[in-house]
Amino acid sequence: MSSERKIFPLEELASLIASLKDEGKRVVHCHGVFDLLHPGHFKHFASAKKEGDVLVVTLTPDEYVNKGPGRPAFGTQLRAEQLAALADIDYVAVNNWPTAVETIRLLQPSVYAKGPDYKDQSQDITGKISEEQQAIIDVGGRLHITDDVSFSSSNLLNDHFEVFPGKTKEFLQEFRQKHSAEDVIAKLDDLQSMKVLIVGDTIIDEYHSCSAIGMASKSTSINARFMGEETYLGGVLAIANQVAGLCDDIHLVSVLGSQDSKEEMIRSGLKQNIETEFFIRDDGPTTVKRRYIDPFRYQKMFEVTFMEDSPLPEDTADQLNAYLSKHIDDYDLVIVSDFGHGMITQSTIDLLTKKAKYLALNVQTNSSNIGYNPVTKFPKADYACIDERELRIAYHNRSGDADELADRVQKDLSTKILTVTQGTHGSSTYVGASAIQTPVFCSEVIDTIGAGDAYFSITAPVAAAGMDPEIVGFLGNIAGAIAARIIGNKESVDPVTLKKFVTTLLK
Repeated sequence: MSSERKIFPLEELASLIASLKDEGKRVVHCHGVFDLLHPGHFKHFASAKKEGDVLVVTLTPDEYVNKGPGRPAFGTQLRAEQLAALADIDYVAVNNWPTAVETIRLLQPSVYAKGPDYKDQSQDITGKISEEQQAIIDVGGRLHITDDVSFSSSNLLNDHFEVFPGKTKEFLQEFRQKHSAEDVIAKLDDLQSMKVLIVGDTIIDEYHSCSAIGMASKSTSINARFMGEETYLGGVLAIANQVAGLCDDIHLVSVLGSQDSKEEMIRSGLKQNIETEFFIRDDGPTTVKRRYIDPFRYQKMFEVTFMEDSPLPEDTADQLNAYLSKHIDDYDLVIVSDFGHGMITQSTIDLLTKKAKYLALNVQTNSSNIGYNPVTKFPKADYACIDERELRIAYHNRSGDADELADRVQKDLSTKILTVTQGTHGSSTYVGASAIQTPVFCSEVIDTIGAGDAYFSITAPVAAAGMDPEIVGFLGNIAGAIAARIIGNKESVDPVTLKKFVTTLLK
């Protein structure tokens, strides 16, 4: 059969399999990304074919491949054609979902075959092999693990394809000599028991998609057609959701406005392991940042902010401080994300810096607070994470040496560790005079909003756990790279994606 005649839409393949089974045929199903076909794949397919009469292979489409920069190296159609060209494979289809669970239930094969990497299910960082096994059992089939030599597509791509720029490749080669993927992932798993208190400003991010029509006939204004809107949890809410993927015990403390508080939406959007305590300010709304964007280029046209950013009323601040004082001793790590919208007053700063066992700090500069919200308003932090612009604003220094400014902020805040994010130049991690430069791991940028928050969210517990500063920058840049491919805070950087990215880079 020609390779073109082997490729079917998934629904048609399901009907075909049903007919084959009616004829008494045993159908074997394999699933994967199959980005770079190699001898391990060929042996796997040959072994799988021996378990039945017909071999069908489904593959993960491009949009669901979360294996790091430059992946997949080959697009969906080309990967499907490569598979269809193999003699052992009878039929090929592109999956409709991120995993094979729904596909197994649709196709109902007799056997579902996986490679030797999945023999020990406890080593599956996705946790999906057990779900796939249950799915094949539910449709009356069985799971078969082939036992052939194993190769790594990621390793081959990293070594022989120009996936990374020279500096990134050099960094990863040196990093692999000190740290394995298994070691880094084990350290991430150890964070689950850490108890975390998160304090900061609530922000609701609205994205209103508009298509520019043209200039109005009687003015110089631009007219745009409204196309749709989406709302996401931003600010400290997004940070809490990110941290909740790593640590099981999360306590979020924030302030909402009495005018259109958004409380119901906020509670429904937070992860289940987040305990909340919201204080209400009566003089304004919950902060909403409404961005009007061109959905085709993901370019922001303009932004409208609804907020009250004056200092928190004294009675509300007193209630907040009393609550924090009562509970702060119960937590291993206190994460503070100060967006400069009025919640964090001087009295709260004093309390947090004096009583936190380990204080991780992120003080942000944005259009509403530029020049008025420097990181140096805090007298102390165990870990601080800021971008280079925020570092320069703190010391009114536009063009001076960044390392010298980082040295100043370390001394002023008595930090144990400091990270400075630098956009396309990656990030720098400082421990005293020692600076570790980590390159970017991102090959595609969709939206930078939320990337810095993701970096801070992942690195705060990592730093608090006392991990090697090199690992702090490494994991932070991975989180930023993942977040840069997500619109705003539409999704969190989940642990599975983070671990898959780690595994890909360190192959």
